[in-house]
Amino acid sequence: MPLVCSRLFRVRHYECDLYKHVNNAVYLRYIQETALEAGSIAGFSPARCEALGVRWWCIQTDLEYLIPLHYDDRVEVKIWPVAYQAGILWQKVELQREPGGELAARAITGSAFQTIASGAATEPPGEWMDTLFSEGGSVAAESPTQPAPFPPPPEGTFKMRRQVDWQDTNAGGELDHAMLLTYLEECGRKVIAAHNWPMERMLAEGFAILLRRNQVEYLQPARYGDELEMATYASNLKRATATRHYLVRRLSDGALLARMHSLGVWVNLATGLPIRVPPELIKDFAPNIVE
Repeated sequence: MPLVCSRLFRVRHYECDLYKHVNNAVYLRYIQETALEAGSIAGFSPARCEALGVRWWCIQTDLEYLIPLHYDDRVEVKIWPVAYQAGILWQKVELQREPGGELAARAITGSAFQTIASGAATEPPGEWMDTLFSEGGSVAAESPTQPAPFPPPPEGTFKMRRQVDWQDTNAGGELDHAMLLTYLEECGRKVIAAHNWPMERMLAEGFAILLRRNQVEYLQPARYGDELEMATYASNLKRATATRHYLVRRLSDGALLARMHSLGVWVNLATGLPIRVPPELIKDFAPNIVE
């Protein structure tokens, strides 16, 4: 059996959004904290990794939101390794609402072992991996699901710029992965408003677009002071869902830093049930949608 690490969180009031749901980026923060604790148990705490000049750097997260969490909920986060392939450690995560164990979210993450100085790939110590895949287990051969390709962007692709702020970086001066989700959520709100559907209008009409899945690829880190350009457009429009795509570039050199597929569902706020995408919204968003 692999090493399974669990941690209990209590939802704070400031972690909830206007819908009184835990913000999507907070789920990733819970996962990050639990992964750090699992690493410490396996012998590679942040302090030890820093002393050795190495780190695990997340390159991919596939996070599904199943039910909303609310203020004062207790959430147990479990994480365990499922594969180590081509230098990437793949781990599965479950977030369960307690008591009762109702599954609130699930994820799979991929992390590369790197030198801190250069970001070059290197092999983790064998004893660390033996601890992760402990109790007679071995490195699994399970293949994680890879993100779908990105459709070509339409002429109506929406773009916004944002500079990486000091408070949004981690101890290494890089943009925190959860904060990147926050940046992209901001981009999502701005593209909605730019097409005549600000949050106020949707609230007044009694519906919301809730996220069901975020598939993020982290290609290069952004650092404090970097100016980023985020581009977004939509595709795969169905009766009650659509996929929004995001591309994040650094303006100074045009480097592609991250990309994300985000599956949204239109929901009636009174009932919590999916609804048909309003025809007038489809019309307004037409330039931003890939057929």
